[in-house]
Amino acid sequence: MVMRPPLLVIVGPTGVGKTAVAVRLAAAVPLEAVNADSRQVYRGMDIGTGKPTAAERAVLAHHLLDVVDPDERYHVARWRAEARRAIAEIGARGKLAAVVGGTGLYVRSLLKGLRPAPPADPGLREELEGQARALGAGALHARLAALDPEAARRLHPNDRVRLIRAIEVASREGPHPGTDAADWRGSVSEWRLLMVGLSLPREVLAGRLAERARGMLARGMMEEVRRLLAAGHDEALPAMAGIGYRQLAAVSRGGMAAEEALRLMIRDTVRYAKRQMTWFARDPEIRWIDVDAAGGVEGTAEVIQKQLTREGFIG
Repeated sequence: MVMRPPLLVIVGPTGVGKTAVAVRLAAAVPLEAVNADSRQVYRGMDIGTGKPTAAERAVLAHHLLDVVDPDERYHVARWRAEARRAIAEIGARGKLAAVVGGTGLYVRSLLKGLRPAPPADPGLREELEGQARALGAGALHARLAALDPEAARRLHPNDRVRLIRAIEVASREGPHPGTDAADWRGSVSEWRLLMVGLSLPREVLAGRLAERARGMLARGMMEEVRRLLAAGHDEALPAMAGIGYRQLAAVSRGGMAAEEALRLMIRDTVRYAKRQMTWFARDPEIRWIDVDAAGGVEGTAEVIQKQLTREGFIG
């Protein structure tokens, strides 16, 4: 029997410390990271997406960061193909690949595959584009909610491109069961998998996310948003619908006060973290580690290192 290659996956909600733990682990384990955050693939969107810093990248090589410009389309199928290629190349170099990120759909697609989606419907798409122009993306969100409430809950009301695609799919196939097993191709994993989830008590994480949002503004996220807008990356782009970017774009055009933008950033980030935990909590393969209970970043990295050693992933 051919031994399957090892794969480490580190998931969890935003702000829990996934990157910091992976960087600390890299001090003891020869590994390279594969980004599984759907926002960090965009160039020029650094502060607001929480990308690894230059210092962190110097310690731990990261793949699938800065893949496309904000006005380019990027989707889960492309990420999956590129992630598989990166994992194979990392293994060929004799290192352990670590998939790190909080986009559950990306991780799930890598490990379980994707259900083939129906082809685009040009007529329906033209109709939906017209509806969005006349009534706004909110009308699309309401239409999707009537067709597929679960899909509507996963998408932001301003994410016009993904709303249109979701309506196309729901119109052809009906509602999707979300993360149920029927949504994914059942198969034996091609890797020997260690899947770790990082968590924190809800109130602790909420406090950290509030402080993180303030820190992003202090480090120049407003200037980052202005640079993106000046470069022609309209706030209606799917990439610009990310938390913080749409609020600060409103500040930039005079439609919102900075204090209100910060409040909404914190609120929406806490809600997003809750949705991430709901997604990951359904996966029985994840081994959860409370970061604080394990002794912070260093203690959590030590726990993962021991698991890797015990199960033969590393010597």
